[in-house]
Amino acid sequence: MNFYPLFDDLFEFMKTNQLAPWLDTLIPLLKQKLQENPHGDLKRWQAAFDQLPDIQADQIHLNQARVGASLKTALDEATQKQLDEGLKGLMPWRKGPYELFGTHIETEWRSDWKWDRIKEHISPLKNRLVLDVGCGSGYHCWRMLDEAPQQVIGIDPNFLFLFQFEALKKYCGVKAPIHLLPVRMEDVPEKLGAFDTTFSMGVLYHRKSPIDHLIELRDTLVKGGELILETLVCEGELGYTLMPEDRYAMMRNVWSIPSVSTLELWLRRAGFENIACVESNQTTLEEQHSTDWMQYQSLKDFLDPNDLNLTIEGYPAPKRATFIARKKY
Repeated sequence: MNFYPLFDDLFEFMKTNQLAPWLDTLIPLLKQKLQENPHGDLKRWQAAFDQLPDIQADQIHLNQARVGASLKTALDEATQKQLDEGLKGLMPWRKGPYELFGTHIETEWRSDWKWDRIKEHISPLKNRLVLDVGCGSGYHCWRMLDEAPQQVIGIDPNFLFLFQFEALKKYCGVKAPIHLLPVRMEDVPEKLGAFDTTFSMGVLYHRKSPIDHLIELRDTLVKGGELILETLVCEGELGYTLMPEDRYAMMRNVWSIPSVSTLELWLRRAGFENIACVESNQTTLEEQHSTDWMQYQSLKDFLDPNDLNLTIEGYPAPKRATFIARKKY
């Protein structure tokens, strides 16, 4: 994959609006990441991507659980096998599900369930500039694209996610206004103030300084812009935060799990208003589980086998909540 052309149309778009200052650092950063210091598995993922056959879709499916593309007639056996082998070469697939020309990619997470829970609470994305922080392979970015935004930009430093995203884009719209940049939140310029809507889902608890992350998110937004924040929460009063001694649900890098009221306070202190917790739920084994497309350990291995309400370390089992807030200043 020649990476640079992947972003040509995005760069041209960015030159025309408030994203232009980002180009000064973004272009050399991508060159360094993708050309000068590539990931060790890049060649293997490249080979799998190159195996994907050229297929012109008859239909694109964004407004359904299985994002993907289809034909009016079935693929021949050889092409189907080539497609399956290419996609399986990009395993593990964690966020989805997807379906491409009859191949069902059953991902670890039923990310469509999260989208169904939050979509009615989000301001319309039509004509908006949208950022998705920690977007994974971009499943939710595709669901956002169905709302006709001006542009969707996902960021995630994991290179495998970039290949998975580009596999979908190959069939779902090479020229669609949707891109995944393999960069970190720290690589977004401070006080950019460019996006109408910013999503951060499943990121906050991985940050050593959660309030600093909320300020970073605030500074991506225009004044009055909307934040959609989804993260782990715990039961407790105002001021209570669970900090694991070491691992939480076998994850090493979980730093803080606040109560709902505590996180609402953090959001206020970080410069947000009109804050609302719009949904919360305990993650089930049906929503997160191992599959043929993600064959490693998953949620059932992270919970106490005798009490699914506890993690294997003895903490409360994962409970997630979504907050909507607006940038005050």
